[in-house]
Amino acid sequence: VVTLSLLMYPVLRSLALQLHSAITGSYVAGTHSIAFINCLNEQIAKDIARAIMDKKLAAYVNILPKSLALYFWKGELEETTEILLLVKTRTSKIGELSNYVRSIHPFEIPEIISLPIDQGNPLYLKWIEESVPRD
Repeated sequence: VVTLSLLMYPVLRSLALQLHSAITGSYVAGTHSIAFINCLNEQIAKDIARAIMDKKLAAYVNILPKSLALYFWKGELEETTEILLLVKTRTSKIGELSNYVRSIHPFEIPEIISLPIDQGNPLYLKWIEESVPRD
């Protein structure tokens, strides 16, 4: 019973949050997220952004211009320029988004991290919800 309860918790929590949101009309913090994805150059960034949009894994993708990146790779300090994607999506889509990007990204270990959206313009957050299909 305990194991089943633990396995069902994420599903039950999600349903409870959806019900709360529907009844109160309020945004539930963390329902949507912003994912950060690094890319080697602008063409790769555009290709990945379009692929994400084609799969309907996001409502919106910003492609930010070159930034300088410093990081350790295989014990050596590296310095390069990168393009950053900011991907706005449902939090429930982050796993699928991450798996898909890893399958098409040229980096051995691409940066794919996300942060939940705590608050924001309610109309914008509703638009994200309407633009990205449920699971």
